Amino acid sequence: MRSRIVLGVCMGALLTGSLSADTRFTGAVSELWSDPANWTAGLPDPADKVQYDGGKLCILDYDAGVIKNNSMEGGGTTNLRLVKGAKLAASDWTIIGYAGAPADPHLLEVFGGVYNANMRTFVGFQGKGKLVVDYAGVFNLNGQELGIGEAQGGDGIVEIRGGSLNLLSTSLLPLRFRAGASSQASMDFRGGVMKQAFSQARLNVINTNIANGTIKAYKGVGTVIVENVKNQLIVSGLHPLKPVPGDGENVGAKPGALTLGWTSAAGMSVDVWFGTSADLSEAKKIVNKQIATSATVTVDRKNRYYWAVDTYTSGATEPNLGPIFDFYVDNLPPDAEAGDNIPTWLAKGSVEIAGTVKDADLTTSRWTLTAFDPNDPNRPGTLNPVTGPISAAIANADQLATTVTFAALGTYQLKLEATDGEYTGSDTMLIKVFSTPCQAAKSLPGYTPIPGDINGDCVVDDKDLAILQGNWGQCNGLDCPK
Repeated sequence: MRSRIVLGVCMGALLTGSLSADTRFTGAVSELWSDPANWTAGLPDPADKVQYDGGKLCILDYDAGVIKNNSMEGGGTTNLRLVKGAKLAASDWTIIGYAGAPADPHLLEVFGGVYNANMRTFVGFQGKGKLVVDYAGVFNLNGQELGIGEAQGGDGIVEIRGGSLNLLSTSLLPLRFRAGASSQASMDFRGGVMKQAFSQARLNVINTNIANGTIKAYKGVGTVIVENVKNQLIVSGLHPLKPVPGDGENVGAKPGALTLGWTSAAGMSVDVWFGTSADLSEAKKIVNKQIATSATVTVDRKNRYYWAVDTYTSGATEPNLGPIFDFYVDNLPPDAEAGDNIPTWLAKGSVEIAGTVKDADLTTSRWTLTAFDPNDPNRPGTLNPVTGPISAAIANADQLATTVTFAALGTYQLKLEATDGEYTGSDTMLIKVFSTPCQAAKSLPGYTPIPGDINGDCVVDDKDLAILQGNWGQCNGLDCPK
């Protein structure tokens, strides 16, 4: 058995929070959120402020709907864990570590399902707080900002080990570090990703905090990777071993033989462990102090596997323990591509769209209009979800190549969804409908006016000549004759 220290859940003693709760999880009969007997005032509802007793693990494994506030605080460590099938939304605020100073931080773990933070979210407000996203977990910040180490004395930790942290807020800077006096903050990436819409200001925040050591990968051993993919900032971590499959990756529905790969120094011997337990306590040693950079294992669909590469320095008898990587074997959702954004003009009436879908299985697809901004397409604006009829129509919504007809100015968001019968993949595109073809052309990146187009209508003609002739001989320089 491979001996290793594994990150776990440390429990405190007792919740002594400074905020009153409408209902509080006590864990009186079990660890399950779904049992009303575990709550002081019954299961939480959309108007409730929710808290948790210290030293109790609360597990959510179903759609619990909406609560108002989610507060994790007090002198003993509180712990909420979302697993597969879980859904929870906080309509007002989420605070992990509101106050109190337990030995271990208050802990929100999103190991599966989806947590929707619809307003302000703090990790380490005036206390210690930790947010962990792992496996297939998804944490969506839908409004305002994510503050890590927010108020005086706050200590916030965010670890992205798998899954995705999505900063969907339209705030100018949705990610904030150490806003309070004497506050602390850290963010560490392993197998998961953080996503947000691109802006130079947002990129600057990420790069600044990488440079000052606040954002790390694999506790500082790895490299933080920042990419701009289709105008979306994607942040991830890469370990020096460069594991294949990637840490946290879904390798697709490929049962049978799979090759593990890694990068190590020339001539370096390694031990490689492989198993189905997160701590490798039941793992098998598949490479025993050999010079190797790959090994073949057998995998089954719908299973998660864990592995590690331990390296030997020259002359060493004991290895340096490497991190535990993991990957999942499952059917991949279809890869849907809606296509590039399209500028057009009202008189044109319709535009052609052509999406693509890649998948190992047969798929069905459908286009829908999901958002609309009726204002000037040149204005940044905020897209409003479509809740009723709007002035647009998709000719054949179930075909990848079709036409869309418009009867009003504005910015339209279209979503292409594709399903293989088990999973769904999607992508969006924008169609901006301007008053004139010239306005549409000017919206394109790199647009350059034609020399001589004095009136800016995208044509050099008699109208420009008339303006030129009307001003012929005029002078407004300091040396012009009086």
